Amino acid sequence: MGEFELLQRIRERLPPVGARVRIGMGDDAAVTVPGGATATSVDAIVDGVHFRREHSSLAQIGHKALAAALSDLAAMGAEPGEAYTFLGVPPDLGEDGCVELFDGIASLAAATGTTLAGGDVTRAPALTVAITVVGHAPDADSFVSRAGASPGDVIVVSGEIGAAGAGLLLLERPELAASLSSEVAEQLKRSQLEPQPRLDAGRALARAGATAMIDLSDGLGADGGHLAAQSTVQLRLAAEALPLADGVAALAAAADREPAQFAVSAGEDYELLATLPPAQLASARDSVAEAGTTLVVVGEVADGAGIEIRQPDGRLLAAAGFDQLR
Repeated sequence: MGEFELLQRIRERLPPVGARVRIGMGDDAAVTVPGGATATSVDAIVDGVHFRREHSSLAQIGHKALAAALSDLAAMGAEPGEAYTFLGVPPDLGEDGCVELFDGIASLAAATGTTLAGGDVTRAPALTVAITVVGHAPDADSFVSRAGASPGDVIVVSGEIGAAGAGLLLLERPELAASLSSEVAEQLKRSQLEPQPRLDAGRALARAGATAMIDLSDGLGADGGHLAAQSTVQLRLAAEALPLADGVAALAAAADREPAQFAVSAGEDYELLATLPPAQLASARDSVAEAGTTLVVVGEVADGAGIEIRQPDGRLLAAAGFDQLR
């Protein structure tokens, strides 16, 4: 496999470039004319840390790499713009495999209107995909950070949680599938292997007046703690209000795990946790519904620090999550 031959095959498979791109992949650097404000994020996935090749197709690995990066833009309420991809190729991955992986990236890029504007490829000891994404908004104030939550705001979650963690558990312990229907089991595994960034919901929440927002990549317990720290408030959540995905409770029980604790700590759901003034809740729900998902109130913001997830009997769940360096 030659580097330049591989890059040429990749360039031939690129979706059309966006209006902001003047020079895209194939030159020494991309040239864009963005206008307004931009948000930039970098995300990387590594074999054995974020995925296992025996569980995923190469196209699914590419899809997940871009989805994880775009989810950061969703949490800012940004419109996706450009993506720049680094591919670290292990010795046992050939040119056709690299192209299959890139097809997964290109498919999601086309579906989300993201321009693949450049990148790099090199040999690596383990398969690694790192993607830098750039999102856009009319002005900097249109973006939503983690730092704007205020006491009295309601706390909302898009979609459902726990599905990706349950999917990973099924991939690692396939015997647990006996506790679920085949349709539910397959959906849970798809949630792990082919996550969907909530880009439309993120923009809808931004327009509806979200005061703070974060994507649930490391688990609601951990990511909620990040939002609370940046906003210098306390998040008070009711465990019984959490929208657990279908099959999560049954699978957790089969694995001798407490369902709510499992759901808040597993990570990789890529749903959105946001805070809103109560007066904006109805319009936010309508806007998010138009974006194709649901919005559930799970608690409220209070004075204090940290995150508190309380069970109906008064017990607190541990605000744990995934830490890739542990």
